[in-house]
Amino acid sequence: MKNHPIRTTVIGSYPFPSWLEFASQNLDQFGEADIIEIQEDAVKVAIHDQVTAGLDVITDGEQSRLDFNLSFYGFLEGVAQNSIVPRKWGPPAHDQRGKHAIAGTLHAPRGLGVVEEFKRLQQLAPDGPVLKASVPGPFTLSGRLLPNAEYVDRYAITAALVPIVRQELIDLVEAGCREITVDEPSMSCYAYKSDTQRFVNIFNETVEPVVGKCRLSTHLCFGNYKGHAVGYRKMAPMFPAFLDFKVDEMHVEMANREFAEIEIIGLISQKMDVAVGIIDVKSYYIETEQDIIDRIQLCLQHAPADRLSVAPDCGLSQTARWAAKQKLVNMVKGAKAVRL
Repeated sequence: MKNHPIRTTVIGSYPFPSWLEFASQNLDQFGEADIIEIQEDAVKVAIHDQVTAGLDVITDGEQSRLDFNLSFYGFLEGVAQNSIVPRKWGPPAHDQRGKHAIAGTLHAPRGLGVVEEFKRLQQLAPDGPVLKASVPGPFTLSGRLLPNAEYVDRYAITAALVPIVRQELIDLVEAGCREITVDEPSMSCYAYKSDTQRFVNIFNETVEPVVGKCRLSTHLCFGNYKGHAVGYRKMAPMFPAFLDFKVDEMHVEMANREFAEIEIIGLISQKMDVAVGIIDVKSYYIETEQDIIDRIQLCLQHAPADRLSVAPDCGLSQTARWAAKQKLVNMVKGAKAVRL
């Protein structure tokens, strides 16, 4: 599934076109058939931009995850359809994201919707690129759910979500998905003050049924809501514990941090492939082809080419589409230049 060294990939999300932004805020003005058409058209746009850039690995851009009812929380039964926002005014930041109340036992009889997303991607994507699905890990997914008497803390909520996410992974593999990213940025954000071995156990319990049945990766970053980090931006607290994640590839945020701790990719590459974030999704500086070449050469000082992938730091959903498009184009050009 890894065809050549210095593979170009993405995390999962892609910017919404402007009309999709409008639609997502006005879903009550559209019928069910309208929404399906909107989602399909948006996925076509995301595919087009990624294929035009020349990426080796593409996703559906997470274009159908529009609002509460069409996101993962909308698939969870036992979650109240409301949103408690800690802070509504002032500079945009993570405490303005809504938290949802738990109103019953958590379960997802319809799955989390990722299988349907992947099948749509299969239908619409051209031959050539590897197709990847992105699924939130249970600890990250638990972050916007409020504890109650039944689920007394975040770990109790996480434990209830583990079998739900696990089943989604199993169903994805059965649907033909051969590359899956299990997103756990919350683990990297809170590693500095948490039991990292507990995180490893949660992660491995979640992915165990599909280990060896697909190319598994995980994404570690420090948050990107409205272009802002939330975590303590040091990788050292995650290691060596996170080296025990049962994955084929680990993605690490580097560009936004000026490649601080770049030497850690050498440690990672001894156990698995490493995908290095060499595009800063929080900045509107458009990295040039030469920037990319220089950054890849830096990475090659620490990790071998056959273990290396390159990607944006994080998903691109918080970056304007005009910038995201050119950043990907230049990333691929730089990677191809180094391969030569």
